[in-house]
Amino acid sequence: MSGQKSIGIQEVPRADKWLVLSFQHLFAMFGATILVPYLVGISPAVALVSSGLGTLAYLLITRGQIPAYLGSSFAFIVPMQAAIGDFGIEGMLVGSFAAGVAYGIVAMFIKTSGVRWLMNVLPPIVVGPVIMVIGLSLAPVAIGNSMYEPGTDIYNGTLLTVALITLLITVIGSIFFRGFFGLIPILIGIAGGYIASIFLGVVDMSPIAEAEWLAVPEFYVPFVTFTPVFSWTVLFIMVPVAVVTLSEHIGDQLVLSKVAGKNFVEKPGLHRSIFGDGVATMISSFLGGPPNTTYGENIGVVAITRVFSVFVIGGAAVMAILFGFVGKIAAFIDTIPTAVMGGVSILLFGIIASSGLRMLIDNKVNIGEKRNLIISSVILVIGIGGAYIQVTDEVTIPGVALAAIIGILLNLILPGRTIIKDTNELFKTMTESTEEKTE
Repeated sequence: MSGQKSIGIQEVPRADKWLVLSFQHLFAMFGATILVPYLVGISPAVALVSSGLGTLAYLLITRGQIPAYLGSSFAFIVPMQAAIGDFGIEGMLVGSFAAGVAYGIVAMFIKTSGVRWLMNVLPPIVVGPVIMVIGLSLAPVAIGNSMYEPGTDIYNGTLLTVALITLLITVIGSIFFRGFFGLIPILIGIAGGYIASIFLGVVDMSPIAEAEWLAVPEFYVPFVTFTPVFSWTVLFIMVPVAVVTLSEHIGDQLVLSKVAGKNFVEKPGLHRSIFGDGVATMISSFLGGPPNTTYGENIGVVAITRVFSVFVIGGAAVMAILFGFVGKIAAFIDTIPTAVMGGVSILLFGIIASSGLRMLIDNKVNIGEKRNLIISSVILVIGIGGAYIQVTDEVTIPGVALAAIIGILLNLILPGRTIIKDTNELFKTMTESTEEKTE
């Protein structure tokens, strides 16, 4: 689509064009946004509503200057599963809210002290391996959903066939599709896997026919539908993952800046965009949804279409909210076999792990140096091995959090640390390394 007329950030498209462009963004985020709640056992309809409301809040906080869509965060899948397993959804939502508060605190420090301190605390040698830990820790989930009967360890060859077909379609879409369709391989894979599941007789479509067109999602509202469950362990499970999402957020802002030809890190400021991310996550936690983060898929849509309008993004957010109240969509999501989600997850979780490796490569981190080798090795083994510290009977620091904390400490303590002094030069380098993402 090179050479086409772009639409500016504050420009309002013609109504019919506006609808189509917003629908594109809805398609781009849909597959990933419903996959996260599906995997952790919370309502995908609530996730749609919370992503829409979170995006609208983000646009307001960033003064309508950053065309970014926010959806369910993959980085939080492992901690959400752990928190729900130990403390229920009620406990997980408290941890999610705390993660949003952590964003706000970081935004406040960036506003007063700049961003250099954050980059020195969270360099690629720490964040990259932590991302790899998150992706690799999810591998058993993907394989389990692909091979076994739901909720059991009973092998099912038909389900594995469905998963492999889904994986194949997703891979083909990722490699061979171009333009907008190249940005929605998850959605295409889910659709293809679902069709294959119908032919193989593993889908019960009766709930779709029985569902109402309009239905209120299963919101979890604190002090209204449940009493929040607080635990220090929940905070240790959820909050440290902000190490990863903050780094991802900065990367997304740099890519968007490159695409739009504007420095969003300076105006409206990284502190505003991070705070917007935090508020979106807090809103989601008040409704029963997962933590939110800016979506690379939608950045890709912006890059291809050259449509930078925040009104288009806002339109997609309103559509997501409306879709959340369509009962037949929620029923359809519930009928998707776990094997379909498992097949998509095999690729997605591998990509998460690989993106951590890519962060090391893009930033030219020399693993041959003993310092870097030690930091990355310790993070990987502690995180993937599931090590934890039992502080008290009620407080536990789990594997991913422990890996992140030890990685940060090792980076600060071990000699030979590179201290960033010129953030402008750093952002220039990082922007160059992310340029290919916009191609």
